Amino acid sequence: MMDRASIIGIALGLAAIAGGTVLEGGKLDSILQPTAAVIVFGGTLGATLLSFPFRDIAAAVRSLRQVFLSAAPDHDGVIRDIVRYANIARRSGFVALDAELPRVADRFLRKALRLAIDGMSARMLRETVEQDMYTYEQEQKRTIRVYETAGGFAPTIGIVGAVLGLIHVMENLSEPSKLGAGIAVAFVATVYGVASANLLLLPIAKKLTARLGRELALREMIVEGVLGILSGINPHYLEERMRACVERKS
Repeated sequence: MMDRASIIGIALGLAAIAGGTVLEGGKLDSILQPTAAVIVFGGTLGATLLSFPFRDIAAAVRSLRQVFLSAAPDHDGVIRDIVRYANIARRSGFVALDAELPRVADRFLRKALRLAIDGMSARMLRETVEQDMYTYEQEQKRTIRVYETAGGFAPTIGIVGAVLGLIHVMENLSEPSKLGAGIAVAFVATVYGVASANLLLLPIAKKLTARLGRELALREMIVEGVLGILSGINPHYLEERMRACVERKS
């Protein structure tokens, strides 16, 4: 499922730059400079690769799916499932949930239920799944830092491109026909650096941060739900408790 906000946001940002250029009487060709693109995007990629292990870079590329394709966590669906599991446990005992495990779509919920079915104490279960949550959070934060770091490098690399363009201009003062291309590279490189940071890289980091917050809230709700089943809480009260957990984290 496409994330419409991400698609519209990127399209609107690019359209605003292109539209502003045209409204000012410029041509789109004037902001399409391959040399500036090579300097800014190549330099930003190189600096980012130097800053992180390749594993984190690969994870950052894979995370783009979460920005443009993934849907928001289905809190209501998970709550309904956990309430159903609570009713099954009250009627037939906790072990009866073992037959439900193959149909549990959420990996974290499936793991928490498996630990509970296997007889793990409530305290040990909480510690185990919270450690799992902490590990997941740290992995996602490393991915987010890749985009934040790239967003910090891009404007600076854009300035480097601008300086290189001005050097080219100064070297060709005696040849006026070459001055325009050098000045164009200088200014367009700055635009590429600032625009890529503020219209793409940093917004992606913000989007991933927001999604991480929602995912962690969902997992905390799952922990409360499974512990509630384990302690025999009334399913109706358990549902209200989980909904309150989600509202408190929103």
